[in-house]
Amino acid sequence: MTLLDRRSALIAAAGLAALPGLAGAQTTTADEVIELWSGPPPGDTSARIVRKIDDQSKDPAKPDRWVTGIARPVLVVRRPARPNGAAMLVVPGGGYGFLSYDNEGTSQATWLNERGITAFILLYRLPGEGWAQRQDVPLQDAQRAMRLIRARAVNFAVDKDRVGVLGFSAGGHLAGSLATRHGERVYAPVDAADRESARPDVVGLIYPVVSLDAPFTHGGSRDMLLGESASAEMRRARSVEMRVDADTAPIFLVHASDDGLVPPANSIALFQAMEAAKRPVALHIFEDGGHGFGTRLPKAMQASAWPGLFATFAAKQGLLAQ
Repeated sequence: MTLLDRRSALIAAAGLAALPGLAGAQTTTADEVIELWSGPPPGDTSARIVRKIDDQSKDPAKPDRWVTGIARPVLVVRRPARPNGAAMLVVPGGGYGFLSYDNEGTSQATWLNERGITAFILLYRLPGEGWAQRQDVPLQDAQRAMRLIRARAVNFAVDKDRVGVLGFSAGGHLAGSLATRHGERVYAPVDAADRESARPDVVGLIYPVVSLDAPFTHGGSRDMLLGESASAEMRRARSVEMRVDADTAPIFLVHASDDGLVPPANSIALFQAMEAAKRPVALHIFEDGGHGFGTRLPKAMQASAWPGLFATFAAKQGLLAQ
């Protein structure tokens, strides 16, 4: 029996969903892994999708794994020692071409758990890996994830009315899409969980891709999601700032002015749209930090303060006790 087989067997024995093709280096046997779909996901074309994990780090104690080949999307659950009832769906970025699992997933779960928040890391499908209706694939997984968290809230000691989403870069675009398109039907309901709301109660977007139509868009994320020949209408329809309405959840935005990949204009555009709709919003643009900083910045850099600022914002919106 291989290491992968032993780990899969242990997960299954614990009553958790085993993930075919899951590399042993990505999760541990203690992780709770929940499959989003009991059968083939929406848009399945029987394409051969092979899991690959590429560790960018040279320090085994501090992995920086990039994940591709998501055939079976899942939630990886990280529970706090003292849960306070709040939950956060964590959405890693990677330009819709890979998932930054540690920098924008496991490391985020750590500080959330320290604050009593149950973290659900979303390993969502990548649109360019052979799915039909590629432009809807990530949002299908995000909507389904939020509904499953609420449907199983009692099992996780979670209050179903205190579930937020935290997204990074292209994962910020997905989290923002969930905030503004939570009620849009992008897949056919499969079970009772799909009667739950997919609307997050609070939204954190960290150096997010927002617009897919404006001159300041991140072209790589746009093309990976929509394809290179997407129409102007499709680009506008999936630009987060154009979908804000009176039901959009409170949004917290963070960017660095020296972000050379995703311009701060993305966050500014969404901030302006939220203000125009008279929705709760906070915007922090720091002098330095670049892009993809996660929680790795030294304390001397201003953008390192964002987790505490987000916790304060979430408390004001009722997610956490003040």
